[in-house]
Amino acid sequence: MNGPASEVEEKGLRMLNEFREFAMKGNVVDLAVGIIIGAAFGAIVTSLVGDIVMPITGGLDFSNYFTPLSKAVTANNLADAKKQGAVLAWGNFLTLTLNFIIIAFVIFVAIRAMNKLKRRDEAAPPPKLTRQEELLTEIRDLLKSLDVRGPRPSDTAAGLK
Repeated sequence: MNGPASEVEEKGLRMLNEFREFAMKGNVVDLAVGIIIGAAFGAIVTSLVGDIVMPITGGLDFSNYFTPLSKAVTANNLADAKKQGAVLAWGNFLTLTLNFIIIAFVIFVAIRAMNKLKRRDEAAPPPKLTRQEELLTEIRDLLKSLDVRGPRPSDTAAGLK
């Protein structure tokens, strides 16, 4: 039963195995985790801006601020104004810019904290060597101080022995 159906099945299994190998590589998994965490972080920042920062400003909703670019625009909210004609929706831009600044600041603080932890780890004293490692280090240092290789060809060419 080695017909065309079995060849297609074998090709499908090979492709599935190749895809599994690709998907299980570290970079792909790291990327997927980063995207998931990024989406969750974006939701947190959106909530921070909408639920905490905006109420502090007196409940201002910047996303509804706009400047009409046509005399035909008479609406008071952005959605209706866009239906009437051209508008410059600068409030939405302001809200997105505020979101970006908050995200950038939080990332800066997180990276700064990680760098501080990294420097603390680097400043820690090196671990105590075992007796065997101490002896090997002494032997290495002695061999470096002695020229046990004998004369080099460049030494004999220069008349040194």
